[in-house]
Amino acid sequence: MPLPFLTAERDVEELAPAPAAAVPPAGYDEEAGGYGEEPARWRRPYRPGPWRVGVTALLLLLASYVLFAAMIIAVAGSLPGAGVAVAVAVLVIVAAVRLVRVGVWVGERGLRHVRLLSVKTVPWAEVTAVRIMQQPVRWLGLPRTVQGQAVVVERAGGAPLTTLVTSHGADFLGRPQAFDIACDAVEGWAADFRR
Repeated sequence: MPLPFLTAERDVEELAPAPAAAVPPAGYDEEAGGYGEEPARWRRPYRPGPWRVGVTALLLLLASYVLFAAMIIAVAGSLPGAGVAVAVAVLVIVAAVRLVRVGVWVGERGLRHVRLLSVKTVPWAEVTAVRIMQQPVRWLGLPRTVQGQAVVVERAGGAPLTTLVTSHGADFLGRPQAFDIACDAVEGWAADFRR
């Protein structure tokens, strides 16, 4: 099963918005062979960082130990205890998958900010500006703040969207070039689809 949000071999062209000639007309569904509800395709303009991938790997390792413990508990004859262990392992696996998906996703319909427990989608028509600002940012999402850069989206007729990505987040800590590339990609998508 390919996981495109984890692959490191993606081309830069894949992250850029499609040219206008390559985008099918609104409402055209290629799978159905005609017009209908167009499926949304969301892309992350950057790869998950080593901190995020490392924590996810540790969570999946923990889940494997819990599943092994569930098997031992089931063989010992305590099925309710094994059920609880399996439920805990499933929760840890769901949290790990969700942790990998956290971040900014862009698509033709708008900008999507995925958090661990919530998702916020802003249509491109509501986006007035995408800016990189120098400000105190959270270090790896912890309460400690350091001086860094943040990508902020300003919305028309509404409160500004919270900070999308920071230079000291789990995806960009120690990777300033990746942060610059991600900022350029988000700004490029905004410039192409805000029209």
